[in-house]
Amino acid sequence: MQNKPNIILINCIFFMLCLSLDALSLKDYKGTFTIDYIPKRIVVLELSFADALAIVDIKPIGIADDNDERRLIPELRKKIGTWQSVGIRSQPNLEVISSLKPDLIIADIRRHEAIYESLKKIAPTLILPSKRTSYKEVISTAKIIAKVVGKSTQIKKRLEEHELYLKKMSKLLPQNIELQVSIAKDDQFFLYTSDSFIADVINKLGLKYAKNFKDDSESRYASLEQLLSINPQYLIVGEYVKPSIIQQWKKKTLWNYLRASKKDHLIEVEPNLWARSRGILAIEHIVQDLVSKFAK
Repeated sequence: MQNKPNIILINCIFFMLCLSLDALSLKDYKGTFTIDYIPKRIVVLELSFADALAIVDIKPIGIADDNDERRLIPELRKKIGTWQSVGIRSQPNLEVISSLKPDLIIADIRRHEAIYESLKKIAPTLILPSKRTSYKEVISTAKIIAKVVGKSTQIKKRLEEHELYLKKMSKLLPQNIELQVSIAKDDQFFLYTSDSFIADVINKLGLKYAKNFKDDSESRYASLEQLLSINPQYLIVGEYVKPSIIQQWKKKTLWNYLRASKKDHLIEVEPNLWARSRGILAIEHIVQDLVSKFAK
C-alpha cells in the first residue's frame, strides 16, 4: 500500500514529461513562446504573416487587412480564399478577434506591443517583426511561423525554390543600375530609405539602391529639391492617387534636371504591392514586376 503514492507520483511525472516533449518552445520578440498543439484557427495582424502562412498552404481565419481585402495581393487572396477582417493593422479590433475564437494570434512587435497582454488573454500570441523589417527578418519570420504551424519541412523546400527563383530572375535584369523607390500622394512624396525592406530586395537582385536617408521610419517625406540631391538613375514611383504630386512636379524646371526624367527612367508601379506588402509571395511579385518593366 505504501508504494501506491509513489506509483501515482511517477505516473504524474511521466505524464508531465510527455506533455513537455510535445510542447514547442521558441524565441519571439517578447521572450519565450510556448505552444503544445498545432494551431488551426489563426488570426494575423499583418499582411506579411498572412503571406508566411499561405506559402505553406495554411489559411488564417482572420486578417488585419485595413478593412479592405485589396490590401492583399491577388495571389494571396486566391490562396487564402475567405477570411474575417479584424480591422486596421495599426489598431485591430480586439472584440472581433475574440469572437473568432482563435487558437493562435500572430502580431507585429512594432505595431502591437502595447496590446500584447490583451491579445494573450484571447489566445497564445506569437509576436514577430513586420513593419520596418529587413529581407533577412522576413525569411526568419516565415521559418518561425512555419515551425509553429507544423510546416518546417514545407518552408525549407519553399525557401529553396524562392532562392532559385531570385537567382533566375536576377539574370533577366540589367545589373549595376541605380534605383530609388518612392510613393506619391496628391500633395506628398515619400522616398524609401537606403536601409528599408524594399532596398534590401533591390540590393539582393544585384541592383544598386540609391543612397539617401537612414531614418527610424522606413520611408521619409522628401521635396523635389531633396529628390534632386539624390538624383537616382531610375525612379520607381507608386502613385496612391492620380493625378499625384508627380504631375505637379513635372511642370517645374527642376524636374528636367533629374536623370530619371531626362532618360525616361521613371517607372510606375502598383503602390499596394511595393509599399505595403511583405513576405515571400510579395517579394517574388516585386521581382516579376521589375523584370516586366525592364523587358519593355
